[in-house]
Amino acid sequence: MRTAMPNFTTPQTNRQMVLAQRPQGTPRPADFALREAPIASPEAGSFLVRNLYLSADPVQRGWAANPALTPIDAPMRSLAIGVVIDSRDPGIRTGDIVYGFFGWQDYATATRADLLSHIADPRAPLPAYAGVLGMPGVTAWLALHDIAPPREGQSVLVSTAAGTVGSVVGQIARQAGAHVVGLTGSEDKIARCIADYGYHAAYNYKVGDLSETLAAARPQGFDTYFDNTGGAILDSTIRAMTRFGRIVQCGTAATSSWNPAPTGLRNEREILMRALTWTGFVIFDHVDRFPAAIERLTDMLLAGQLKHDESVENGLERILPTLEALFAGTNAGKMLVYIGED
Repeated sequence: MRTAMPNFTTPQTNRQMVLAQRPQGTPRPADFALREAPIASPEAGSFLVRNLYLSADPVQRGWAANPALTPIDAPMRSLAIGVVIDSRDPGIRTGDIVYGFFGWQDYATATRADLLSHIADPRAPLPAYAGVLGMPGVTAWLALHDIAPPREGQSVLVSTAAGTVGSVVGQIARQAGAHVVGLTGSEDKIARCIADYGYHAAYNYKVGDLSETLAAARPQGFDTYFDNTGGAILDSTIRAMTRFGRIVQCGTAATSSWNPAPTGLRNEREILMRALTWTGFVIFDHVDRFPAAIERLTDMLLAGQLKHDESVENGLERILPTLEALFAGTNAGKMLVYIGED
């Protein structure tokens, strides 16, 4: 893992991984193409970023499907960590580290509207600011505390429990005194949930009947369900909730396409009779709250109270296999690609 600032040569062209065709469901390597483009100079109020770490995230499936967010022949919409190498914004200095929507490319011209965080004085290794201190970690912190603040004695169930969001949710809930149970997709991830992230128990949702598994794991039901998947897992979990329970809808990873809209069980009766609160959370509605959340998470990280995993590949050409691994569920922690060497 590289955390030191690289030395850059004078840029000549900008390599870009562009969306070559609209994906049919989950994006595949054939949907992308590697191209070169000129490097634009920043105008007043903007700055030029040299990307260091490109991110692969589940939300990119939706971004790739949306023409307004990722046009054809444009760099794939992506979060990235970069260093400012030229600035026409008086509040952004050359050499500052920034994290935001810079796309899958070597260089990006950006404005403050593209930023999620301005890391002028990093307190942790740079890759952490795309994972446990980035969008996934901040999502876990804000969504859990806003919608279902964990308390001692509660039961909390988390899907994609070993993922970059779920692993932080599990640790926060455990430290608050809750009984925490995770759902994940492999025996290896079950082991990580328990050994590294503090879950009291974890189960492979692919094995056996999930409804029976949940009933045996918590006969009295779960007070909170932090859901990153939706789909059939959610259908089973709704029926395992306590009365007045709370569901945090943070992702829908189980559904590869929403056109046409999928159909399934009707859950209205379960919501009604259990008096459940079911609330969606979109992290990009809360960008102004990133700095405070990052500070709290950084304090926990530096105090040894927050564990996280990262998988860092090297070279722009590795971004497509990295995305494939993410959607296949074979990843271990936050998926990043380092491109900081010219």
